[in-house]
Amino acid sequence: MRTNKENENREELYSKAVRAGKRTYFFDVKATKSDDKYITITESKRRFDNEQAKFVYDKHKLFLFKEDFEKFLDGFNHAVGFVNGDVLPEDEEEVQFKHSNVEFEDLED
Repeated sequence: MRTNKENENREELYSKAVRAGKRTYFFDVKATKSDDKYITITESKRRFDNEQAKFVYDKHKLFLFKEDFEKFLDGFNHAVGFVNGDVLPEDEEEVQFKHSNVEFEDLED
């Protein structure tokens, strides 16, 4: 089984950085040993660490595999449509997820 460190060290076949306010998103295409391509999406946010008295970067990484692209895009587009007021929740599962106990501290910035 491959570790996250091995995944991170894979050679990038393609990379695109998108700056968005305090955050930068990196979209990197990589390949497994068997040449199956996948995407890593990394959110990088610069913040000042008072203990170290310097700027540091918080990073969060998502691995998206080829077999999941269509479902991911469908969910992403649906969520964007909902935010834009174009889409209403379709089923009870979406309503239940909205009321889950998931906490995202970084979203408040």
